[in-house]
Amino acid sequence: MIRLIGYFFGLACVLFLGVAVVAAIYLAGVSRDLPNYEVLNSYEPPVATRVHAGNGALMAEYARERRLFLPIQAIPDRVKAAFLSAEDKNFYNHPGVDPAGLARAIVNNLQNIGSGRRPEGASTITQQVAKNFLLSNDQTIDRKVKEAILSFRIEQTYSKDKILELYLNEIFFGLNSYGIAGAALTYFDKSVTELTIAESAYLAALPKGPNNYHPYRREAAAIERRNWVVDRMAENGYITPADAAEAKQQPLGVKPRTGGSHLAASEYFAEAVRREIIEKYSDDTLYEGGLSVRTSLDPELQVLARAALHNGLVQYDERRGFRGPLSRIAVSGDWGPELAKVPSLRDVPEWQVAVVIAVSSKEVDIGLQPSTDAGDKVDEARKMGVIKAENMKWAYRDAAGERKTAKSPEGVLEPGDVVYVEPIADEEGSYRLRQPPKVQGGFVAMDPNTGRVLAMAGGFSYAQSEFNRATQAMRQPGSSFKPFVYAAALDNGYTPASVILDAPIEMVSGGQVWRPENYGGGSAGPQTLRLGIEKSRNQMTVRLAQDMGMELVAEYAERFGIYDDMLPVLAMSLGSGETTVLRMVSAYAVIANGGKQIKPTVIDRIQDRYGNTIFRHEERTCDGCNATAWTGQDEPTLVDNREQVLDPMTAYQITSMMEGVVKRGTAAGKINISDRPVAGKTGTTNDEKDAWFVGFTPNLVAGVYVGFDTPAPLGRGSTGSGLAAPIFADFMEKAVKHLPAEKFLVPEGMQFIPVNRTTGMMAFEGEPDTIVEAFKPGTGPADVFAVIGEGEYLPPEEILETSPQAQQAVTSGAAGLF
Repeated sequence: MIRLIGYFFGLACVLFLGVAVVAAIYLAGVSRDLPNYEVLNSYEPPVATRVHAGNGALMAEYARERRLFLPIQAIPDRVKAAFLSAEDKNFYNHPGVDPAGLARAIVNNLQNIGSGRRPEGASTITQQVAKNFLLSNDQTIDRKVKEAILSFRIEQTYSKDKILELYLNEIFFGLNSYGIAGAALTYFDKSVTELTIAESAYLAALPKGPNNYHPYRREAAAIERRNWVVDRMAENGYITPADAAEAKQQPLGVKPRTGGSHLAASEYFAEAVRREIIEKYSDDTLYEGGLSVRTSLDPELQVLARAALHNGLVQYDERRGFRGPLSRIAVSGDWGPELAKVPSLRDVPEWQVAVVIAVSSKEVDIGLQPSTDAGDKVDEARKMGVIKAENMKWAYRDAAGERKTAKSPEGVLEPGDVVYVEPIADEEGSYRLRQPPKVQGGFVAMDPNTGRVLAMAGGFSYAQSEFNRATQAMRQPGSSFKPFVYAAALDNGYTPASVILDAPIEMVSGGQVWRPENYGGGSAGPQTLRLGIEKSRNQMTVRLAQDMGMELVAEYAERFGIYDDMLPVLAMSLGSGETTVLRMVSAYAVIANGGKQIKPTVIDRIQDRYGNTIFRHEERTCDGCNATAWTGQDEPTLVDNREQVLDPMTAYQITSMMEGVVKRGTAAGKINISDRPVAGKTGTTNDEKDAWFVGFTPNLVAGVYVGFDTPAPLGRGSTGSGLAAPIFADFMEKAVKHLPAEKFLVPEGMQFIPVNRTTGMMAFEGEPDTIVEAFKPGTGPADVFAVIGEGEYLPPEEILETSPQAQQAVTSGAAGLF
């Protein structure tokens, strides 16, 4: 018996040694190609880029994986407790592999043989870190052995808190969210520190299988799993039984955070920022770099800009009539599910989709589109409302011309028609009929002193069209380009009182005859530069450009950034080239700030994931600003190193002339601001295809154009004065209330002399039709009545014929030598 026992013992030893050798060889082979776990030291996960408005409000987030990295110290204990209870309650006690958990998993797997259940892995948090960061998801023994080996090594190298930090920032939670911070925002729209016990438990339940516990498609399973985690938290002593009972009574409370823009009316602005970041850095940096971007957007001005453009486009469109319903659905049964399928303009929250239920001569009964949750479940509640006849009169006219003008709602809508409606503020259940306009436009507001874009509207609706008409649409600026022709003249020897002939002119080039005409026809004879710009005279502008030479005009247009390479032909002096709203507003900003070059920007500053500033728009330097203490030195000075592209006196002269456009010229009566000066210029292109207005106060410049995306006539009378100026006024009259009242800065040395409006010659006291004009030192009213036109002086009799003011000057002895 002893010999037999000895035999078996020896055999066992041999077998043991054999197994040990085989295991050692196996482990050596498996360990040979293990990944380097030390890369965890330089862990840089893909992190979302966050874009903020100028006041710090979150505008937008961009990420392939919605993740925000949080250090372990910033994660609350209750959140850590939830994950430890759900995934690895012995985490702080085991060396990387949990023997008790492993034994339990082996027993359970043996019991489940043949049941079809997925085998339990018994992975600890450390093992999951090893798998997620260093290994694949293959369900093989080799991978599990490698996972265990790496877990032991990771535990020997890193602290438990570091391992937990890696885990909580890496794991996938579903809905494209990664990491606990991203999951808290995605599922509950709140920060990690705000999570309740129930919410923490639900998030801890998700890593096992996000699709298995979807908050809408598998709500019951989600609640069951959450409650299981809550029970484990109580069992492990992290919370009291009373806390657990209360948490299990709560609903899931999931409130998914929407993607895209988070700030009202900022969609076009956010898209402009996104494009610029990609251009500066790369696609990967935007979506994975974890940048923090501070933009120049002013949320209050942005809302005003968007509302002003919307109102202007809608008013124009409604004057043209109704184009018919969006679509039609059956209303005999349950119309809710069908109406819920009709896409809405999500960035025009004032408007709702509705279906016509019944129509009478006095009103239209409508049913409003029911809401849906993230699981596409249609709200069963049916909200009703009415459109009174007086709130849809604009629709009595048929834009398509397929019917005669209707006299009541019965001639416009039918049951089953799907339309847009807008609630009327003080009338419960009453709505106004709406339709998305076909006409479009672009709007930009800017700080003229810094080039910071404060507001931008690229069209009626970003959901309808992502094309940004403020930055991407190339349009003819028309007469809004004229101030730069006149600025070039004033910078090169002309004065606001210089006289140009306003008369028919004919140009022949390559067999083609060009006869520019004034809007509305007619000619006014000799007129000063001031009257030429105030009344927007085309024939005068062409003569002035011809007298100066178009090469000079082109040089100024390029200097102001309106065009990159302007063709020096006379037609371009009337704004026949193509440019963008942003470029035009930037050019006007140079005039507004006294002639300093600016770089328009939508971004103030960019920081990387570590908080280091990698871009700053402000290029001016401040000498002495970083002094640690005052020791009697002079105050710090801000050094303005921007290029002076226009004489400050010229800038003031052209500004004064554009004030006249607002007071007496083509924009007269359109803008009602009494506590500060406003300057600007209208613009209308051939056949009224584009309508412009660009203008400014001392601390705000804004510009707008209106036109169809495929250029087409807007209709007779659809001018910059009639369409664009009211939009500018709607914005500016409200926007200036947010800004201090200032006056345009008068450069030192500027002289002010009263002159006759038409002759441009010095006016005497009591003389009618005079204006105080600004002159540079060494210049003044002409002593000789000279008319720029054909390069010659007009005979005195022609002057007397065309100008009653000249007649009066002669009789008063003020005209001098003709």
